[in-house]
Amino acid sequence: MVYIVKGLKKGEKKMPEPPTKRMHTDHQTAQLNSYKGDALELKCINTIRTVAADMVQKANSGHPGAPMGCAPLAHLLWASSSAGGIGRNHSASNPEWWNRDRFVLSNGHACALQYVMLHLSGYVDCSMDQLKAFRQMGSATPGHPENFCTSGVEVCTGPLGQGISNAVGMAIAAKHLGATYNTSDFPSIISSKTYVICGDGCLQEGISAEACSLAGHLGLGDLIVIYDDNNITIDGSTDLAFTEDVKKRYEAYGWQVLTVDDVANGLDDLRAAIEEGKKTTDKPTLIKTRTAIGFGSPNKEGKASSHGAPLGTSEIEAMKSRLYGMDPEKSFFVDEDVAAYYKQQSEEGDKAEVEWKADFAKYKKAHPGKATELERRFNNELPEGVFDDLPTHVFGKDKANATRKFSQACINAVAPKLPELVGGSADLSGSNCCLIKDAGHFQRDSPDGRMIHFGVREHAMAAICNGMFAYGGMRPFCATFLQFAGYALGAMRCSALSNFGVIYIMTHDSIGLGEDGPTHQPVEMLESLRAMPNINVIRAADANEMSAAYQIALKSVNTPTVICCSRGTVANLEHSSSDKAMKGAYTLIQEDGQNAPDLVLVGTGTEVMRCVDAAKALLSEHSIRARVVSMPCQEAFLEQSDEYRRSILPGNIPTLSVEASSEHGWHRFSHAQISMTRFGMSAPLEELYVKFGFDAENVASKGKALVDFYKNLGGNVPDLNARPTFVNFKGSAH
Repeated sequence: MVYIVKGLKKGEKKMPEPPTKRMHTDHQTAQLNSYKGDALELKCINTIRTVAADMVQKANSGHPGAPMGCAPLAHLLWASSSAGGIGRNHSASNPEWWNRDRFVLSNGHACALQYVMLHLSGYVDCSMDQLKAFRQMGSATPGHPENFCTSGVEVCTGPLGQGISNAVGMAIAAKHLGATYNTSDFPSIISSKTYVICGDGCLQEGISAEACSLAGHLGLGDLIVIYDDNNITIDGSTDLAFTEDVKKRYEAYGWQVLTVDDVANGLDDLRAAIEEGKKTTDKPTLIKTRTAIGFGSPNKEGKASSHGAPLGTSEIEAMKSRLYGMDPEKSFFVDEDVAAYYKQQSEEGDKAEVEWKADFAKYKKAHPGKATELERRFNNELPEGVFDDLPTHVFGKDKANATRKFSQACINAVAPKLPELVGGSADLSGSNCCLIKDAGHFQRDSPDGRMIHFGVREHAMAAICNGMFAYGGMRPFCATFLQFAGYALGAMRCSALSNFGVIYIMTHDSIGLGEDGPTHQPVEMLESLRAMPNINVIRAADANEMSAAYQIALKSVNTPTVICCSRGTVANLEHSSSDKAMKGAYTLIQEDGQNAPDLVLVGTGTEVMRCVDAAKALLSEHSIRARVVSMPCQEAFLEQSDEYRRSILPGNIPTLSVEASSEHGWHRFSHAQISMTRFGMSAPLEELYVKFGFDAENVASKGKALVDFYKNLGGNVPDLNARPTFVNFKGSAH
């Protein structure tokens, strides 16, 4: 398009004038004439494009290109079957309907697309006012999809690759629940499909390779991924870094791969591909779909410049002049016929939900036990008596063991009453001690099994568990060595952000794992996890505390929990208590006498028993009266009252923390630390504990040195509790 620019001064930048009515009529007619489909369908797709571009422009921030290119894909996924769409089951009036077909926008930067579709489908969180508030403080339309912020959004999909991996988890959950609860007379109580739109970036991230490999192995036929193959990344063409044959790669994973070369001029090929994917039940489907990023933009279509910045007012006007049915003079405009088109889908979705509810009422009469169990599971309610069989130990009678063995006992104590406890390990089931007895293995031919073999795929394992939790009716767990939480950390962060109560079982939790050496010995990982908001990190010292760990984890529906377990054995501790451990920290060994203690030793996990031995030595050899505090969970302790916290850790008594991990984070609880300040070494456990100073003799020595240090200062011990706590966040949040 060429615009006439008049009266320019020397050096002045040329700005295009708005097109004439004739010009935009000609362009729009040409688009309509080349489109192989209904005129209203094209108008709907163009409306999606222009409203998304308007959102980014008004916010002066965002990503317009992908929504404009993916608009035809979204249209098919959100349009009713009677109007030419695929008839995806979902209900704006009940976004939490159990059997809805899930949709995941894996390339979450394109979220303007999802918000526009939610608006057109009648979801209350995405009113027109909310579209206009895109990316603004407190809006329901944040800069990337957030499940806790916007109804109709299933998962947080900012980090690329997470969404498609979450979708694998959703497909696993649907397949498992269907196999468990569907019956011959009611075969479709749980029968949802999971649809994904993803981009080049998602497929470049390693997490998607891990997840999609497992999806192919498991034959997840109800998973359909539409790949937005637009040949553009932020830096430019995908030729810069991504030239592999995606089709062959996914076929090698065991997927059905279909190719659609054009959606700009008609949707028949994509419609047929989706229908083929819906019919294919023995493998997931990837539909490689060629799109044009920034479609319709005269100067930015097909270019990286349309990816991550507003198009500009003049460019949007020019774009609207070229797109059939659009008015360059109107912004955020949805014409009546377009609104009516999507309203039809919304009504059909509500009708499908009503029909499903009627079926479920009949199912409940025929199978009351299964129906009641499903209701309990989707309501995130724990069954009565679920903790009754958790193990307790008798001091002096029960033998010492590794805390990973205590964890295994806890899993198998709750699992018979908690069928939603489903998960597995990253190829370390024996080492992680996480097998559920007689639970069966989840495989393509045994989807009712509860043990999932994730393979050596830690990052995808965590993201898949997020998807399982997001689906509903599941309490997923996964396991690996604590050091390899580093592989999974991106997805674990999404668990915390998304309020997903995933349970992470992380064994081999310190240098105490021994001979495998520093590549496997976690040093910084505990503090890395503790620094994350909304996550419980628990390091139990014995069987009683491990029982508390599982109670905390299972009660924390909206908070993920990391249960850290030892490889080395620990003695069962006198005076340990599951009830007290649930408060995060408690006095395990009370100091002698009525007066305040001379010293407080506070430890976690395998170091607590060494603190106990050190306290005995301090009393017998130096008459130092030491209190021993076990602190299995800092997060739970910090939730207690000030009075309780001070009763355990007075703050003005010399306090020494002992943990075979980084010292960071312990300064608020202790005056001095015995901790890891370097990487570990390869050697037997006890030799390492002596080498790094975690043996009882060194703990006693450093405890005495701490007491003497403050005596030499005249007994003036800084009160760790005597400092203000500021609340800096203003107002409310989502």
